[in-house]
Amino acid sequence: MQQLIFATNNQHKVDEIRSIPAIKYKIISLKEAGINIDIPEPYDTLEENATEKSIVIHKLTGLNCFSEDTGLEVEALNGEPGVKSARYAGDGKSFKKNIEKLLFKMKGLKNRNAQFRTILSLIIDGNEYKFEGICKGIILADIRGEGGFGYDPVFLPSGAQKTFAEMDMEEKNRFSHRKKAMDKLVDFLQILPKKLNNI
Repeated sequence: MQQLIFATNNQHKVDEIRSIPAIKYKIISLKEAGINIDIPEPYDTLEENATEKSIVIHKLTGLNCFSEDTGLEVEALNGEPGVKSARYAGDGKSFKKNIEKLLFKMKGLKNRNAQFRTILSLIIDGNEYKFEGICKGIILADIRGEGGFGYDPVFLPSGAQKTFAEMDMEEKNRFSHRKKAMDKLVDFLQILPKKLNNI
Protein backbone atom coordinates (compact mmCIF):
# COMPACT_ATOMS: atom_id res chain seq x y z
CA MET A 1 0.00 0.00 0.00
CA GLN A 2 1.34 3.42 -0.94
CA GLN A 3 1.91 5.92 1.83
CA LEU A 4 1.02 9.57 2.30
CA ILE A 5 2.47 11.67 5.11
CA PHE A 6 -0.19 13.84 6.72
CA ALA A 7 1.57 17.05 7.75
CA THR A 8 -0.12 17.55 11.11
CA ASN A 9 0.56 17.05 14.80
CA ASN A 10 -3.18 16.87 15.53
CA GLN A 11 -4.07 13.23 16.19
CA HIS A 12 -7.80 14.05 16.07
CA LYS A 13 -7.40 15.07 12.42
CA VAL A 14 -5.35 11.97 11.65
CA ASP A 15 -8.07 9.76 13.15
CA GLU A 16 -10.76 11.54 11.11
CA ILE A 17 -8.90 11.04 7.84
CA ARG A 18 -8.16 7.38 8.61
CA SER A 19 -11.86 6.75 9.28
CA ILE A 20 -12.73 7.39 5.62
CA PRO A 21 -13.14 3.90 4.05
CA ALA A 22 -12.33 4.92 0.46
CA ILE A 23 -8.72 5.87 1.22
CA LYS A 24 -6.42 3.27 -0.33
CA TYR A 25 -3.25 4.94 0.94
CA LYS A 26 -1.61 4.36 4.31
CA ILE A 27 -1.80 7.66 6.17
CA ILE A 28 1.35 8.39 8.18
CA SER A 29 1.32 11.11 10.83
CA LEU A 30 4.35 13.35 11.43
CA LYS A 31 5.03 11.53 14.68
CA GLU A 32 4.96 8.14 12.95
CA ALA A 33 7.30 9.52 10.27
CA GLY A 34 9.74 10.55 13.00
CA ILE A 35 9.25 14.25 12.29
CA ASN A 36 9.13 16.37 15.42
CA ILE A 37 8.45 19.92 14.25
CA ASP A 38 5.66 22.44 14.65
CA ILE A 39 5.13 23.88 11.17
CA PRO A 40 4.42 27.64 11.22
CA GLU A 41 1.14 29.00 9.86
CA PRO A 42 2.34 32.53 8.98
CA TYR A 43 -0.15 33.48 6.30
CA ASP A 44 -3.55 35.20 6.22
CA THR A 45 -5.35 32.55 4.18
CA LEU A 46 -6.08 28.86 4.66
CA GLU A 47 -4.80 28.18 1.15
CA GLU A 48 -1.35 29.67 1.81
CA ASN A 49 -0.96 27.96 5.18
CA ALA A 50 -1.93 24.58 3.76
CA THR A 51 0.63 25.00 0.98
CA GLU A 52 3.32 26.05 3.46
CA LYS A 53 2.84 22.92 5.56
CA SER A 54 2.91 20.47 2.67
CA ILE A 55 5.94 22.14 1.07
CA VAL A 56 7.89 22.05 4.35
CA ILE A 57 7.32 18.31 4.76
CA HIS A 58 7.97 17.54 1.09
CA LYS A 59 11.27 19.43 1.17
CA LEU A 60 12.22 17.68 4.40
CA THR A 61 11.39 14.15 3.26
CA GLY A 62 11.12 14.17 -0.52
CA LEU A 63 8.01 12.00 -0.08
CA ASN A 64 4.40 12.39 -1.19
CA CYS A 65 2.42 14.21 1.48
CA PHE A 66 -0.61 16.35 2.18
CA SER A 67 -1.60 18.97 4.69
CA GLU A 68 -4.72 20.83 5.60
CA ASP A 69 -5.74 24.10 7.14
CA THR A 70 -9.22 24.56 8.52
CA GLY A 71 -11.03 27.62 9.75
CA LEU A 72 -14.37 28.36 11.35
CA GLU A 73 -15.89 31.34 9.52
CA VAL A 74 -18.69 33.15 11.36
CA GLU A 75 -20.87 35.37 9.21
CA ALA A 76 -21.72 37.96 11.88
CA LEU A 77 -18.04 38.30 12.82
CA ASN A 78 -16.92 39.02 9.25
CA GLY A 79 -15.38 35.57 8.88
CA GLU A 80 -13.69 35.34 12.28
CA PRO A 81 -11.96 33.39 13.66
CA GLY A 82 -11.07 32.05 10.19
CA VAL A 83 -7.38 31.40 9.65
CA LYS A 84 -6.76 32.13 13.34
CA SER A 85 -9.25 29.51 14.56
CA ALA A 86 -6.72 27.38 16.47
CA ARG A 87 -5.17 30.42 18.18
CA TYR A 88 -8.26 32.61 18.52
CA ALA A 89 -7.74 33.13 22.26
CA GLY A 90 -3.93 33.01 22.14
CA ASP A 91 -1.00 30.84 21.12
CA GLY A 92 -1.87 28.15 23.68
CA LYS A 93 -4.40 26.61 21.26
CA SER A 94 -6.90 26.07 24.09
CA PHE A 95 -10.19 24.68 22.73
CA LYS A 96 -12.00 25.85 25.86
CA LYS A 97 -10.69 29.44 25.72
CA ASN A 98 -11.31 29.67 21.97
CA ILE A 99 -14.96 28.69 22.47
CA GLU A 100 -15.34 31.08 25.39
CA LYS A 101 -14.05 33.97 23.30
CA LEU A 102 -16.29 33.05 20.37
CA LEU A 103 -19.45 32.82 22.50
CA PHE A 104 -18.59 36.10 24.24
CA LYS A 105 -18.22 37.92 20.90
CA MET A 106 -21.48 36.41 19.65
CA LYS A 107 -23.50 37.17 22.76
CA GLY A 108 -26.86 38.67 21.74
CA LEU A 109 -26.28 38.22 18.01
CA LYS A 110 -29.27 36.83 16.10
CA ASN A 111 -27.26 35.81 13.04
CA ARG A 112 -25.56 32.56 14.10
CA ASN A 113 -24.64 31.38 10.58
CA ALA A 114 -21.17 29.90 10.23
CA GLN A 115 -19.18 27.42 8.20
CA PHE A 116 -16.17 25.22 8.62
CA ARG A 117 -13.87 25.41 5.60
CA THR A 118 -10.97 23.03 4.93
CA ILE A 119 -8.24 23.41 2.34
CA LEU A 120 -6.13 20.34 1.56
CA SER A 121 -2.76 20.70 -0.15
CA LEU A 122 -1.47 17.51 -1.76
CA ILE A 123 2.08 17.23 -3.08
CA ILE A 124 2.54 14.10 -5.14
CA ASP A 125 5.33 13.44 -7.63
CA GLY A 126 6.52 17.00 -6.96
CA ASN A 127 3.27 18.68 -8.01
CA GLU A 128 0.78 20.44 -5.73
CA TYR A 129 -3.00 20.06 -5.95
CA LYS A 130 -5.60 21.74 -3.71
CA PHE A 131 -9.06 20.61 -2.58
CA GLU A 132 -11.76 22.45 -0.61
CA GLY A 133 -14.50 21.19 1.70
CA ILE A 134 -17.22 23.29 3.38
CA CYS A 135 -19.77 22.47 6.07
CA LYS A 136 -22.39 25.11 6.78
CA GLY A 137 -24.24 25.40 10.07
CA ILE A 138 -24.89 27.63 13.06
CA ILE A 139 -23.12 28.49 16.30
CA LEU A 140 -25.12 27.53 19.39
CA ALA A 141 -25.19 29.72 22.49
CA ASP A 142 -24.25 26.78 24.71
CA ILE A 143 -21.87 23.84 24.60
CA ARG A 144 -23.33 20.45 23.67
CA GLY A 145 -21.42 17.17 23.68
CA GLU A 146 -18.03 16.00 24.85
CA GLY A 147 -16.57 14.44 21.72
CA GLY A 148 -14.65 15.92 18.83
CA PHE A 149 -12.29 18.83 19.24
CA GLY A 150 -11.99 22.55 18.55
CA TYR A 151 -15.35 24.28 18.10
CA ASP A 152 -17.29 21.00 17.67
CA PRO A 153 -19.36 21.46 20.90
CA VAL A 154 -20.96 24.70 19.63
CA PHE A 155 -21.27 23.93 15.91
CA LEU A 156 -24.56 22.47 14.64
CA PRO A 157 -24.28 21.45 10.97
CA SER A 158 -27.16 22.33 8.65
CA GLY A 159 -29.65 19.45 8.55
CA ALA A 160 -28.30 17.85 11.74
CA GLN A 161 -29.87 17.45 15.17
CA LYS A 162 -26.54 17.01 16.95
CA THR A 163 -23.41 19.11 17.27
CA PHE A 164 -20.19 17.64 15.93
CA ALA A 165 -19.23 16.94 19.56
CA GLU A 166 -22.35 14.78 20.02
CA MET A 167 -21.68 12.67 16.92
CA ASP A 168 -19.58 9.54 16.52
CA MET A 169 -17.08 9.52 13.67
CA GLU A 170 -19.46 7.87 11.19
CA GLU A 171 -22.13 10.52 11.83
CA LYS A 172 -19.63 13.36 11.65
CA ASN A 173 -18.32 12.16 8.30
CA ARG A 174 -21.80 12.65 6.78
CA PHE A 175 -21.37 16.39 7.24
CA SER A 176 -17.66 16.99 7.77
CA HIS A 177 -15.83 19.70 5.81
CA ARG A 178 -12.63 17.69 6.15
CA LYS A 179 -14.35 14.58 4.78
CA LYS A 180 -15.70 16.55 1.78
CA ALA A 181 -12.23 17.85 0.95
CA MET A 182 -10.71 14.41 1.47
CA ASP A 183 -13.32 12.81 -0.81
CA LYS A 184 -12.14 15.14 -3.59
CA LEU A 185 -8.53 14.20 -2.88
CA VAL A 186 -9.36 10.48 -2.92
CA ASP A 187 -11.24 10.83 -6.22
CA PHE A 188 -8.24 12.65 -7.65
CA LEU A 189 -5.80 9.94 -6.52
CA GLN A 190 -7.93 7.34 -8.28
CA ILE A 191 -7.59 9.12 -11.63
CA LEU A 192 -4.00 10.31 -11.09
CA PRO A 193 -2.31 7.34 -12.83
CA LYS A 194 -4.38 8.05 -15.96
CA LYS A 195 -3.43 11.74 -15.82
CA LEU A 196 0.26 10.88 -15.48
CA ASN A 197 0.08 8.46 -18.41
CA ASN A 198 -1.31 11.24 -20.62
CA ILE A 199 1.52 13.65 -19.85
